[in-house]
Amino acid sequence: MPEDKGYCDLGFAKIDTARRKRKGFPEVIFCPGKEKQFLKKIAGNIVSSGEELLLTKLDKNTFAFLKKNIPALKYNSLAKIGYYLKKPKRLAPGTVLVVSAGTSDIPIAEEAVLTLQAMGNRVEKLYDVGVAGVHRLMHNIGQLKKASVIVVVAGMEGALSSLISGLVKAPIVAVPTSCGYGSSFSGLAALLTMLNGCSPGVGVVNIDNGFGAGYFAGLINRR
Repeated sequence: MPEDKGYCDLGFAKIDTARRKRKGFPEVIFCPGKEKQFLKKIAGNIVSSGEELLLTKLDKNTFAFLKKNIPALKYNSLAKIGYYLKKPKRLAPGTVLVVSAGTSDIPIAEEAVLTLQAMGNRVEKLYDVGVAGVHRLMHNIGQLKKASVIVVVAGMEGALSSLISGLVKAPIVAVPTSCGYGSSFSGLAALLTMLNGCSPGVGVVNIDNGFGAGYFAGLINRR
């Protein structure tokens, strides 16, 4: 770039080149709705500038297309994230625990996990401990209490985040998922439950936004 304006203008997109300085991690690409050629040019620009790369909600076919141009690009099919990361980072001192209510919530939980790891956080997982069998959660109370930050991923009624918040001192980042039957309204029921939880210390991100939860939890943990 001939001039450092804090962004690189590609005409159809303006890449935020100052994101790492502000947030500690470069701009991340949300893939749905973008043409493959646009994604190719944006991703190629980020990598060629020496930055790391995350592409969220990336499908397998688009990954295969992008990998032809960026051979080092890797893909996590469960999390639906494409990523190019450089050498391992110095890890933040705390541990972020990612909890899923059910196995259907794991893909969104894995999106949070990979985001956290890319940002240099120690991550532990605790999956399938939803309120339908609360003894599974209570059996792991020691792990819950040791975490610096907890990401709780839950669909259906979304009650797990409030329950965990009432048991621990760590801040909670709650992620409603679109998992559920018809009256869950594709995650809206879980979202409203999490927003209306009575236990303090819970922040809520949007439906299926594992990336946003991981990013926010990583910022908390780093501080």
